[in-house]
Amino acid sequence: MHVGLTMFPTDYSIPPHDLAVAAEARGYESLWLPEHSHIPTSRKSPWPGGAELPKYYYDSYDPFVSLAAAAAVTKTIKLATGICLVVERDPIHTAKEVSTVDQLSSGRFIFGVGGGWNEEEMANHGTAFATRFKLMRERIQAMKQIWTQSTAAFDGEFVKFEPMMQWPKPVQKPYPPIVVGGAFPTQQDGRSPTATAGFRSAARARSARGAAAIPSNGKGRWPRSRVALLRRLRGAPRLRGAKTLP
Repeated sequence: MHVGLTMFPTDYSIPPHDLAVAAEARGYESLWLPEHSHIPTSRKSPWPGGAELPKYYYDSYDPFVSLAAAAAVTKTIKLATGICLVVERDPIHTAKEVSTVDQLSSGRFIFGVGGGWNEEEMANHGTAFATRFKLMRERIQAMKQIWTQSTAAFDGEFVKFEPMMQWPKPVQKPYPPIVVGGAFPTQQDGRSPTATAGFRSAARARSARGAAAIPSNGKGRWPRSRVALLRRLRGAPRLRGAKTLP
């Protein structure tokens, strides 16, 4: 199993590029940076990690800018979004950012994606909570067209664009690894059904849209029961272990 690091980088944490240098020097395989554009003050959606939402959720840096800074000062460590909230992003701009970081890192980017848990946050981006996974699938399919075709077009339920051209293309062919992440509840923590849906979506998505799964339950543990369920759903996937830093 590969071991990577994940952390919410902020203006009061270790800078992400310094963390990348330190992690590379210590032999870590990858660095994963999360994404939240903002956190609505209503706080109606329960955080899958517990009762109190940590402050760094609404203080975090943009992951693509942070990973580009890390790419400039490292040579071997893989650089990943963990996870990118595709449901809150324009797919054309996101395709450009993925390709750019993959180019600047000489093919070290991993595209970690997920549907998200904060209904109010995605509503601010015009995304309906109930159909977010369908939207995520379609936007990823649209981005694959952009990355692999000289002239790309897409006509879906949520994503539509006429024939267009976009460069640079990713260094990795046909595109960087796509890793699907989802939170999940355990019998002990009693989390919401939303987290279960995220986990099952990640598991079922693995072969269709992703290269692996990101295990995360908010407390840095990966229960054996969930490993067994993931294997049943998708047939013994490759897992990336991620150590969570506070």
